[in-house]
Amino acid sequence: MKTITRRNFLNTSLTAGLALGMPRIVIGAQGSSRAPGPNDTVRVAVIGLGSTTVVGGVGGRGHQLIPRVREVPGAKIVALCDVDQAHLDREAKPFKDRGEEVATYRDLRRVFDDKSIDAVVIALPNHWHALATVWACQAGKDVYVEKPFSYNLWEGQQMVAAARKYGRMVQVGTQNRSSPLLRQAFDYLRSGQVGPMRYVHALVYRARDGIGTVNTPAPLPATVDYDLWCGPAPKTPLMRKQLHYEWHWFWATGNGEMGNNGIHVIDISRWALGQNQPPPRAMSIGGRLAFNDCGETANTHIAMFDYQPAPLICEIRNVRASKNPDAMGKFRNKSSGLVIDCEGGYFAGDSSGGALFDKQGKKIKDFPDDGSSKGLETSHMSNFVAAVRSRKATELAAEALQGHHSTACCHMANISYRLGKQARSEVIRDTILAKPELSDAFERCRDYLRENEVNLETTPASLGPWVTFDSKQERFVGDFANQANALSQREYRQPFEVPKVA
Repeated sequence: MKTITRRNFLNTSLTAGLALGMPRIVIGAQGSSRAPGPNDTVRVAVIGLGSTTVVGGVGGRGHQLIPRVREVPGAKIVALCDVDQAHLDREAKPFKDRGEEVATYRDLRRVFDDKSIDAVVIALPNHWHALATVWACQAGKDVYVEKPFSYNLWEGQQMVAAARKYGRMVQVGTQNRSSPLLRQAFDYLRSGQVGPMRYVHALVYRARDGIGTVNTPAPLPATVDYDLWCGPAPKTPLMRKQLHYEWHWFWATGNGEMGNNGIHVIDISRWALGQNQPPPRAMSIGGRLAFNDCGETANTHIAMFDYQPAPLICEIRNVRASKNPDAMGKFRNKSSGLVIDCEGGYFAGDSSGGALFDKQGKKIKDFPDDGSSKGLETSHMSNFVAAVRSRKATELAAEALQGHHSTACCHMANISYRLGKQARSEVIRDTILAKPELSDAFERCRDYLRENEVNLETTPASLGPWVTFDSKQERFVGDFANQANALSQREYRQPFEVPKVA
């Protein structure tokens, strides 16, 4: 009989996990500082605190997660890290005021050197997610990493591989995965009582403002270590008004609204559909319309993920010029969350509640808010801490591979968009004519844009090609494969190169 070594087991688990989309149970870690027991305090560091005052921002993700960690029994924040000394001072002060000891670091590498830390919460800009996660796994730390899971497809593969190789618990901050209400709704839909699912619409209708333009490099905040802030990304002059938050809208550091908020609804759509891999192909229609600013990513984006038998369509709308309160539009009376069309009716809702309607729009079943939506972030963090103790990755609500597959959808949509070319509306209509749901989404988007003073006849949208993805190889194939695969990796600045693990 052939002897199975630990190394062979890990390599087999990795290959099977990447190919089959199934998280594996892991029981230890090479280089682990320690494995907390069921009754041990899990000592946590929060890396990336965020700005609470930046225009257009949401208050700093790390700042928001600190109280959530503190609400989890048996978890204790023992360290804070940020390249902006002002952010670090802001978050350390409440700990000092309470008489609680907390270490502070500017350089995340010092966090990974600290043997007393069991787990890290990574709330950094997207371009840092992979390197921070891999370094943490190598240092024997478990990881809660904010969405989107990865900055690009290749980095996502290395993150999953690192979780497997080093035996780490890696949870993605897509907290809707911890929603008991959505689990109940999806179980009901999959029971077949309203017939098979036909398609899903994932909606992000959220007004934003343009970020303006600059003619010369903007001054950097004196409190920021800009070299560390850039990390794996090119270190270039700051050609926008704000360093913080606006990085979302530039390809060197962010993934646009598709990766910022689209990931949430795409992830739960994939959960609803029971799809455990990226789609076989995807395409995009969109543009950065009306803003006339220096941002690069789309603010209007329709992406189709060609899952079978039920495809997924994600609709993103950020443009708002009209004073009409309904200017962002609605689909089946929803402007966010999901609309899941089934043969005998449809579900419309999100983690805060929803309902099932018949084909005529008459409500036939309620899924009211059970109160869980208000505590989702704490529940999701509690789930992570529980898995840190149990050492069972299968207990994670949003394990690394799940995050990788959902984020791959975002990458596929953005790659199609970036490979697209401006096209007249009639060309777009003719191209998508065979996809009725996609055609309908485009026509509704045209109406919404017209309401907001954007005419696609004079300001054309971009029509992206279908990009085809081989889930077993984790590579694009067919037409546009070379260009798509090139956009799935990046060149790194030393010493901030993401290691090849897979």
